[in-house]
Amino acid sequence: MLWVKAFHIIMVVSWFAGLFYLPRLFVNHAMATEPAEIARLKLMERKLYRFMTPIGILALATGIWMWGLYGFFAGEGWRWMHVKLTLVLLLAGYHGWCWKIYRDFAADKNTRSHVWYRFFNEVPVLILIAVTILVVVKPF
Repeated sequence: MLWVKAFHIIMVVSWFAGLFYLPRLFVNHAMATEPAEIARLKLMERKLYRFMTPIGILALATGIWMWGLYGFFAGEGWRWMHVKLTLVLLLAGYHGWCWKIYRDFAADKNTRSHVWYRFFNEVPVLILIAVTILVVVKPF
């Protein structure tokens, strides 16, 4: 069980690294004007997305694995887990939204400013804070 938990933490940390960095690339891409810079950012976005997607899948898979090992958390004291799982689903949706944005940039169809992406970049930070508090403090 501890090996699964350790692997889950490693995958979650790695997934979040990608979720923090990809939107930062979007900020730079939205500001870019030089063709060489735009091509470099497109390459970086593609490579990062292709790396972080299997990592995110492994993070979710190991989380589901632990969920099965610990039980389905239907009893008292596990209400925090329901909130955490909702936030994880939102994070998976955010990942999917990053895919759409990545595809828009790849097709030169971006319509948003770098300022919008700066705010977009903060979403996973807020989810990370909430999930960490839920897991460590278990407030309900």
